[in-house]
Formats: sequence, structure tokens, C-alpha cells
Amino acid sequence: MHTHSHSDGPAPASRGVKLVLAVVMAALFALTVAGLVWLWPAPGQTPDKRPWLDEGAQLVSGTLVSVDLERADGQLNVRLDSGQTVVAQASPGVPAETMRPGESLQLIHFDAGANPVAGADYVFFDYHREWPMIAIAALFVLAVFAVARLKGLLALVGLGGALAMVWLFTLPALTAGKNPLLVALATAGAVLFIVIYLAHGVSVKSTTALLGTFAGIAVVACLAWAAIGFAKLTPLAGENMAELAAAAPAVDVNGVLLCGMVLAGVGVLNDVTITQASAVWELRAAAPGDSRLAVFRHAMSIGRDHIASTVYTIAFAYVGTSLSLLTIASTLDFSLTSLLTFEDIAEELIPTLVASIGLVLAIPITTALGAWLAVKPKTTGPSRDDRAGRP
Repeated sequence: MHTHSHSDGPAPASRGVKLVLAVVMAALFALTVAGLVWLWPAPGQTPDKRPWLDEGAQLVSGTLVSVDLERADGQLNVRLDSGQTVVAQASPGVPAETMRPGESLQLIHFDAGANPVAGADYVFFDYHREWPMIAIAALFVLAVFAVARLKGLLALVGLGGALAMVWLFTLPALTAGKNPLLVALATAGAVLFIVIYLAHGVSVKSTTALLGTFAGIAVVACLAWAAIGFAKLTPLAGENMAELAAAAPAVDVNGVLLCGMVLAGVGVLNDVTITQASAVWELRAAAPGDSRLAVFRHAMSIGRDHIASTVYTIAFAYVGTSLSLLTIASTLDFSLTSLLTFEDIAEELIPTLVASIGLVLAIPITTALGAWLAVKPKTTGPSRDDRAGRP
């Protein structure tokens, strides 16, 4: 049996490797920043904000006092925040019998003669959900902190920065008519730099995950660009896209779909590449004497399990968010194959498949990078074969 002295894991990367990684990441960062600066819409390039209520209507808040179920569709007695008690028409979509006194409501107040529903100056619009959402979000933050501690909180900060990037840059850039593919790539680059380095720190391991994610995003972008034309997707046929095209004439609706496909891949790719890079480093620490090929093979065994579980995750995430659409589709006299090719469903399935392909390919890329960069230490402990008693 071979004997070796003990080591705590991978040796630090050489100065040359770190220099190469620094140059590559600096170039990607510079391209990302340049893209953001070039594509950031100037004042006046985005369409003006539109009022979402018709003229003669305004949104008011109040507390439900009582419900009169004897009236058609139900009648609500509501005490407004101003102190005035008014009668409001219930909404057919929200059964009045499910409402309870004390609930906080939002009503639409119409000026005299402005309401299309004759005789109703106030109409139920929606519930106030601020506090329930705050409570659920707070519970989420506490759960993340309890399990992941500081790293979890940093991930939440990164998530906030990523969502801010989408709201402040991506959406205005799309409505301003900027190139959707470049907008998607600039957004993905900025988001990945924020979330990976903030949550996981700047290291060879996190850089490996970042490079693997960039490779996956490149695959997703190419496939998404090809898939829209190949599958003859026509997003303008959808109600939301048609409304978007009317509100922002400069927008490229096919490009919005393309951008959405790329961004859909960011989250899942980040998940698998970070996990895979961590697996490589843990395997190297557990068996510092193993060759790069052995580490790659063992890490890919983990990666295959991850691929299988993530594919299920992606599939059922789609099923869960589109259950109402799928339920309606199941009541129609069409075969399952025909239903899956309908525009509304295909626009959801194809991005899922495109993101899944990028995910599958990102795993071996990240694993290979990690196996190469997680250098065998000069002084190693027993190899995996040694511990198994093999000569």
C-alpha cells in the first residue's frame, strides 16, 4: 500500500492560473459593463407611463364591514380609510360569500356616470396583501438565515441586486427597442457577477462556477435564438405580448421571448454550477491523491444525479405555475401531442427545454474546469485506492 503524508485538500492555484482566470474574468466583466453602458436607455427612449385606470376612476382602500348576499353578485359595506362608509359591488370572480368582515380591501371609485356597471360608484378590485406577503417574506429570510447564516443573507442581498437590475435596466431597455439578445447577455452577466461573488466570495472555486454558468448561458442564448424561428413561435398572438406591442411600439416581441429564455436559464444554471464546483472541491479535499480524471469521474456521478433531479424540478415548476392553463387544455377534445404544440403551451415548454439543455451541458463543463483547477497538493494523504486497500 502506498503511504503519503496528510494534506487538507486542494493546493492553492498557481500564480499563472490565477492570472489567466483574472484576465478572463476581467474581460467578461468589462464586456458586461460596456454592454450595460451602451444599452442603458437614455431619458426619453422609453415609453411614457400610462394610467392603468380609466379616466374618472381612482383606487381607494377600506375595511369590509358586512356582506349583503341577497343582492345580485353580493353587495359590500366598506368603511373607507377616510372614515366614510360606502356600498360597493362585489366581483363575480371573487364570491362574496367567501369574504369576511375586517378584511382590508381595495375598491375602484368611479366618478358619476363613469362606471360601466350602472348604479355602482364603488366596485371591488382586490384584497390588500401587503402584510401577508411581508410576513411570508420575513419567514423566508429567517429560514435562509437559520440554515445558511451569513452566506444565505448575502445570497438574499444578491437576489435583491439581481431583481433591481432587471427592473431598472432589462425592462426599460427592452421597451426602448434595444437589441434583446445583447440586453439578455448583459443582464445575465451583471446578475451572475453579483449573485455568485457576493454569496460565495471571490475564489478559484466560485470563478469556476461562474465560467461554467457563462458557458451554459451561451448555449441557452444560441438555442433560444434558433428555437424561436425553428418552432415558429408567434408571441404577438398572445394577449400580453399584443398589449406590450401597443404600449411600447419599439419593442421586439420575439426578442422579449428570447430574452426571457436566456434569463430563465440564469437561475437553474447558477444552482447546478455552484453545486458542481463545490462537489469537485470537496472530492479533492476528501481524496487529495486522486488524479484529475478520477475527480472528474466521481464529480460527474454527482452531476448525473443532479441533472436527473433538476430536470424534474424544472418540469414540475412549469406544471405548478401553469396548472390552470393545463387544466383548461385537458378539457378540450385534443390529443396530448396536439395540446403541447399550441402557442400558449409551446411558449412555456420550449424555454424550459432550452434551459434544460444548457443546464445539462454546463455540468460537464463546470466539472472539467473544476477538476483541472482543483490542483492536487504537493503533499497528499492516502488516495482513494489506498483507502480502499487496492495496491
